[in-house]
Parts: sequence; C-alpha cells; structure tokens
Amino acid sequence: MSPPPTWPERAARRLTPNYRPAPVVLTRGDGVWLYDQEGRRYLDFAAGIAVCALGHNHPDLTRAICDQARDLLHVSNLFLNEPAVLLAERLAALSFADRVFFCNSGAEANEAALKMARRYMRTVRGEDRYEVICAHKSFHGRTWAAISATGQPKYHEGFAPLVPGFVHVPYNDLAAMEAAVSPRTCAILVEPLQGEGGVVDAAPGYLAGLRALCDAQGVFLIFDEVQTGVGRTGRWFAHEWAGVTPDIMSLAKGLAGGVPIGATLCTDEAAQGFAPGAHATTFGGNPLACRAALAVLEVIEREGYLAHVERVGAQLGDALAALVAAHPAQVVGHRGRGLLRGLVTAPHVDRAAVVSAARERGLLLTSAGDDALRLCPPLIVGGAHVEEAAGVLSGVLGAL
Repeated sequence: MSPPPTWPERAARRLTPNYRPAPVVLTRGDGVWLYDQEGRRYLDFAAGIAVCALGHNHPDLTRAICDQARDLLHVSNLFLNEPAVLLAERLAALSFADRVFFCNSGAEANEAALKMARRYMRTVRGEDRYEVICAHKSFHGRTWAAISATGQPKYHEGFAPLVPGFVHVPYNDLAAMEAAVSPRTCAILVEPLQGEGGVVDAAPGYLAGLRALCDAQGVFLIFDEVQTGVGRTGRWFAHEWAGVTPDIMSLAKGLAGGVPIGATLCTDEAAQGFAPGAHATTFGGNPLACRAALAVLEVIEREGYLAHVERVGAQLGDALAALVAAHPAQVVGHRGRGLLRGLVTAPHVDRAAVVSAARERGLLLTSAGDDALRLCPPLIVGGAHVEEAAGVLSGVLGAL
C-alpha cells in the first residue's frame, strides 16, 4: 500500500501552477518565529512579503480580530461601519490625505489610483489626458492595469496586449521623466523605494524633483507605498524621508498585519475623480480588516516602533555591510532603508540556492529584482535577531 500523499503533493495536485512554494508547510507563528509541521523553527525575515508588521500572533491584533468577528464581519459599502470610518480618519491624520478609498490589496489600491487620475482629467478638467509615466523595474501589482504600469517585462509575458497609456523611463532619472511628459500625461506613478525591483533607493532629490515636475505640468504625483508604507522604513510612509507629499498614495501589505486590505489615499482635489458609481469593491472597508488595521497602527504608535525600526534597521544595514566586507566574491553591496533591505549578490550567485540554504538553516528570506536578497522582517524584530540572521547568511555565503 502506497503512503498517503504529502501536503506539497496534495497542493501540487489541486492548486493552480502559478507558484513555486518552498517544500515546507507552516502551521503557526509566534513573534518573529514561524513553525512547520515537523516543529522546526524559522526566523522570519520575509514577514509574508513585508506584510506581518507586528509579527505573528500579536496579542493586540489577535484580540481585535476576534472581538470584531464577534460583532460584525461584513456589510458592504451599501452601509457604513464604524471601523472603516475610524480607519479613514486615522490614516488622514497620519498623512497628507483628505480622503481614503478602501479595497483588498495593493494591486487594487493602485487600480483605484490610476482610475481616479484618469477620470479626474476627463470629467473634472475635460482634458484628454490618460497616460501614466512609470519607472523601469517598478512593480505595481498583478491586475491588468497594474502589470501594464509595472516596468518589468517578465510580468507582461503572455498577457499582451497590455492596457494602453503607460510610458516607462529609467528610475532615478529626472531628465527622462521630464522628457516623457506630454499633453497626454495625467500622472506620474513611482515607488519611493523600489521593492520588487531589487530594493532600490530613490536618489537624493528625485522625489522632490518629481513633485516640482508634476506641479509645473499640472499632473498628479502618485506614490506606490504598498511595500514601503506603515512604518517599514522608519517613517509612517517612505516619502516622508524626502520631505514631499503625493496627490495620491496606495497602501496595503503591512496595514492590517496579515489581514487583506488595501487603501488609496488622496487629496480632496484628486478625489473629485470619483463620483457615486465610478468605482467600487464588495469587500473594501470590511469591518474586520479595518479593525485589524486600527490595531496595527495603534501598536506601532504606542510602542514607538518607528524609532525602533530606524534603530534596528540601521543595525541591519551595518550587518549587511559587514557581510559584503567578509564575502566580497558573493555579495557586492547593499541597499534599502529601515527594515526593507537588499543584499546585492554577485552575478554568478544563485540567489534561489541561497534562499533555500538559509531556510535549511532556519532563516526565511526572499529575493527581489535581478540581483538582491530581500530582508524585510516584522517591525518588532530585535537586534539579537538581526545578529542571528546575519550569522546564518554568513554561513551560507561562506559555503558557496
């Protein structure tokens, strides 16, 4: 009699083949640690791709979710619910924004931003402006418009023709962005720090230059803060480091600590692009997701995690610099800010093999872009965890 199929075998048999999951089945988490079916413990420097801001099983977040589940799970946007209104007020207080649209993911938040900008130009200004200028190596999500905005051809394969009206120029190149602006331009969409593109920092003056360009040309500046927002870089939003604000901003990932949510924040002016019936989502503003997000924001503020992220993030940056010095044949640099960091590998290094070897040694991380290992642990991570992760990576790199 043959043995029963393993969980990976069962998954391979029934799930669509668009993922390549690691051959482990995770069953529970506690703080910065995850555990699999065999009881093995892993130090989580992936955080569900920068999602689990408070780590796993945080008591305040768990309590908020349980309490809200007992009260009210869903009503749709045909009715108001208290958590959604409270969260909109809180996000407005923390940011430049006057208004908030809730959805379920980063891709949806970017879709809303794009639709808002295009519709504003046509219905409010009466102008045929529809083009959005984006950056090479950007990533804005997996819906059709979002992949059309994404500046990485690998995400376009098999989906042509893409949504028209997107122009791509090199990131950190103000001159190229200025040259791309035309009478058809309605918005510029960039990440203040590119995540999936390889953890690439905005150059000094770049975001301020984009703000000035948009002001001069009368177009919207949209910041995709899906991966960088909610304290990930040591500020509530990464664009704060540059001292500039956008007209529209997308959030998701860490906002509700693991409960799916997306949000599009905007000024009163940009919000005129929407009117009743112009855009909607059944689950957006779900009371459970909004209650979870309120708990995440409260914990980050109460526990001083922004300063913590800046401090521990600097330690992580120092640790990566030390790895570059110790293993110059394998890693050639590091990028990022706060707790979103990239360790740049030499061209010959098999990053998938490094990720796999680190997992075997009890460390979870991911790769990003063409040349980076991405480290984005929960915001609650401590200095001892950073030292442990660096030790594991040093062992892996030394064994290559």
